[in-house]
Amino acid sequence: MSEIALDPLEDFLARARRRLLQAPPPPMAEGAQVNGDHSLSDDPALHVPQRAPRHAAVLVPVVARPQPTVLLTLRSEKLSHHPGQIAFPGGRIDPGDRDEVAAALREAWEEVGLEAGFITPLGFLDGYLSSTNFWIVPVVARISPDYHLKINPAEVQDAFEVPLTFLMAPSNHQRQSGLRNGVLRHFYAMPYQDHFIWGATAGMLRNLYERVYA
Repeated sequence: MSEIALDPLEDFLARARRRLLQAPPPPMAEGAQVNGDHSLSDDPALHVPQRAPRHAAVLVPVVARPQPTVLLTLRSEKLSHHPGQIAFPGGRIDPGDRDEVAAALREAWEEVGLEAGFITPLGFLDGYLSSTNFWIVPVVARISPDYHLKINPAEVQDAFEVPLTFLMAPSNHQRQSGLRNGVLRHFYAMPYQDHFIWGATAGMLRNLYERVYA
């Protein structure tokens, strides 16, 4: 009996149910090697953080269209961390947040006005250590396609969707490098039209590919 072919949205949701983590990745153990841009480097000194990281959560919003897309933001140039870069909605976990999901949903509301009623969490990616020493828990979620946004210009300049098929194609996962504070850093980049998706955002998208499609 031949296998039933699923449409792209059903295929993604079926894979997500099977392959995403169903509990948040545990806090990074001291001295452990962890997922992050630094893992692309051959320099072992970059593989282990020098101080305890700050905890953060991001929403990886997959819009449930017949051809699924990923909702991304362009951060304000006024922000102190990653100004003008493309990112997922998210940020530091506050003491009042119940858990990583609550933090990601709160940040999505504060940054782009995405209401929780449009969001269905599906699971988690592996934890990600950013070059700015944030331990990030990515929360993958299904977003209703009739969502609407109210962008907070103090934090976000724009929001846009990118086809999931583009982001999950390994041929679009470029490995690039550049100097940061005198250190050569390696990172993933996924240029799309006039958007340059790179760094932690591209690294987490690569992890989505590795977990769900590889």
